[in-house]
Amino acid sequence: MQFQHIRRLRTFVYNILQNDEHDTLFSRYVDYFLIFLIMTNVAAVIAESVDSWYYPYQDYFTWFENFSIVVFSIEYLLRLWSVAEAKPDHTTWRQRWQWLKSPSALIDLVAIVPAFLNFFVNIDLRFLRILRLFRILKLTRYFASMRILLVVISKERGSFQAVIFILIIMIVTASSGIYLVENHAQPDEFESIPKAMWWAVVTLTTVGYGDVTPITNAGKILGAIITILGVGLAALPAGILATGLANELAQRREELEQHFREQLIDSDFDLVQNQMMIDKIRRELGLDKEQAQNIVLQVLREQELERREKEVETRQKNFCPHCGEVL
Repeated sequence: MQFQHIRRLRTFVYNILQNDEHDTLFSRYVDYFLIFLIMTNVAAVIAESVDSWYYPYQDYFTWFENFSIVVFSIEYLLRLWSVAEAKPDHTTWRQRWQWLKSPSALIDLVAIVPAFLNFFVNIDLRFLRILRLFRILKLTRYFASMRILLVVISKERGSFQAVIFILIIMIVTASSGIYLVENHAQPDEFESIPKAMWWAVVTLTTVGYGDVTPITNAGKILGAIITILGVGLAALPAGILATGLANELAQRREELEQHFREQLIDSDFDLVQNQMMIDKIRRELGLDKEQAQNIVLQVLREQELERREKEVETRQKNFCPHCGEVL
């Protein structure tokens, strides 16, 4: 009996924290509270870097940090405990281990670990602040657009790896070339290939700070070639990301529309009269009104066409195919 109560409680926690299909007013309030806490944490970290703000209100900043650590720690433990309800037919420890290795769990862990490390290791306050800024990554759980972006990056990781590999080759080649032609003219600026890599990176990315520039004719020609190549190379990641994002959004839109169409066809309600039911399905799937209306009209046209085809078939069965007389 006690185990059943614990199981129900764990299911309740799972639905509130991790089940996207469970949408209640309470779960929304929990999400809003956590989003607000994450954003105020980021704002607090930024404010702490201003000494004139931090020292007069140091006690308040410390209290808020301790409160946040308690909340985030409880959230982390509850997610770890309740994730066993995701797949009840699987073993509990395996599901928890899989969750611990997931990106969202690692982000949650990074959000709280620095505070606990500070109890055992003397960490520089500035470094600790930077680590706390990683809490903003927790927002990826609550915004679909950020999750889609991470999915696109994951799917296109092969393309990004290829671009990075090409970029490394170009940096090594450019830095070696500029070292070869500029070392004798500017031994202080291009005294080694590693030092010349700064110029190569700045030039290939078309940033061009101007702190180090070639002065020989060969160096200028090489710099011009590298700059031209850098224009195309710098645009590759943006192009890959934009294409992947467009494809992912189009694929998701098609899946949602197909799901909406299937629900409309499988449902036995009137597509013309029962607009409330259609609107409910539309909101559940995240479609806008225009998309839903277009799908409804298309389904109605298909149903009308199917009805007419059946009428034609029925009429053909009632008449003789040879003489055309009524059977």
